[in-house]
Amino acid sequence: MTSSSSPSQAAQSAFAQNNPEGLRADALMEEDVAWSFEIDGERDGDQFDRSERAALRRVAGLSTELEDVTEVEYRQLRLERVVLVGVWTSGTARDAENSLAELAALAETAGALVLDGVIQRRDKPDAATYIGSGKANELRDIVLESGADTVICDGELSPGQLIHLEDVVKVKVIDRTALILDIFAQHAKSREGKAQVALAQMQYMLPRLRGWGQSLSRQMGGGKGGGLATRGPGETKIETDRRRIREKMAKMRREIADMKTGREIKRQERRRNKVPSVAIAGYTNAGKSSLLNRLTGAGVLVQNELFATLDPTVRRAETPSGRVYTMADTVGFVRHLPHHLVEAFRSTMEEVGDADLILHVVDGSHPAPEEQLAAVREVIRDVGATKVPEIVVINKADAADPLVLQRLMRIEKRSIAVSARSGQGMAELLTLIDDELPRPSVEIEALVPYTHGKLVARAHTEGEVISEEHTPEGTLLKARVHEELAADLAPYVPAATA
Repeated sequence: MTSSSSPSQAAQSAFAQNNPEGLRADALMEEDVAWSFEIDGERDGDQFDRSERAALRRVAGLSTELEDVTEVEYRQLRLERVVLVGVWTSGTARDAENSLAELAALAETAGALVLDGVIQRRDKPDAATYIGSGKANELRDIVLESGADTVICDGELSPGQLIHLEDVVKVKVIDRTALILDIFAQHAKSREGKAQVALAQMQYMLPRLRGWGQSLSRQMGGGKGGGLATRGPGETKIETDRRRIREKMAKMRREIADMKTGREIKRQERRRNKVPSVAIAGYTNAGKSSLLNRLTGAGVLVQNELFATLDPTVRRAETPSGRVYTMADTVGFVRHLPHHLVEAFRSTMEEVGDADLILHVVDGSHPAPEEQLAAVREVIRDVGATKVPEIVVINKADAADPLVLQRLMRIEKRSIAVSARSGQGMAELLTLIDDELPRPSVEIEALVPYTHGKLVARAHTEGEVISEEHTPEGTLLKARVHEELAADLAPYVPAATA
């Protein structure tokens, strides 16, 4: 049986012959179309059904999954590649090189990879680009040659110097202050430490905010009626940002003041109980935490890294003669410590000012220990702790040059060489602490009844017991105590002694 074409089919066939492009368009709209060379031969690439076109398709060769386990440590953090720049204005060339070496250690602590370092001799830093326009162009060549993406300057740069130097070298530029603030932000663990670092960062950031594009656009002015009123220029976006930062800084200062109150209460309790205190101060990475662990078993983090511990730690300790005292580990210091940090951490550094004795720890194996001593004493002066007695503890004596140790001990009359790692000199240090801690002013002998045993316990806690004998009438106690406890023991002083 043969089928005859209908008039409509004949019309479609005639239209297809006269307009092949229209037929191809109709065919592409259908889901299932038979392939033909006349229609499909000119298509560019593989053709997919509608469901395949709408589906997610994997693209081969884009996976960055690690094939070698040794790459894991590198892939966790992409290290910035940095070039260091210093301006040598005073001192010897060796001093300038030591300062740049310390900057390199700071950069490595922050997670950067140091590629190169340069020093320029100038009377003072250039007001525009820190190192001068010609040297800035030379620095640009060094950055291009080494492939660095950051330049770190060994000093605190003004906002103008940062902008101008970045315009020349075409990479990010930061200064020593920003680098130290970044390290503190990484290492702060406690709530107070984080608040102090955040305050210091905002103080540093406030004058360095930059406006560009929409940051310089103005908000609508505040006319009387509001709405369509546009009277007055209004605030720019950067001005709004500065106002918000000031508000956050005020809030942060209130929070730090509240935390300071809690620490002050603990301090007053120790004063009320007449417990002497020792503060460990010193340069960063000099071994303060190691010394605290060796003397008290505190278990504080010890790491060969700058500013490894920021939060103060207070532990109870006891002298060889049995006197109880507290020992506090404080934040480490560094040359040119940013003023913002000194102000933000002032409440923490008050532990040094309120101490009865300072153990000033210095790294005996450092190339310039005298500079460490001078830098720490400058900060101690800033927090008003110059009248507190000081013992210079020369740590890492097992790794230090004997001639350097002799020189330091000759210069510093109240000093001792120890090694927190091996325990060398620890017994002598404890004896020295016992001798230097303030002693109670009143020596008393009393026969305390057994019903008033609390007085004997206070004599052990708050004073220094010389002898103790138990008799049928009570405890015959001979001790050095403070005036308040002496008044409480006065009724029990034997008449012959009185």
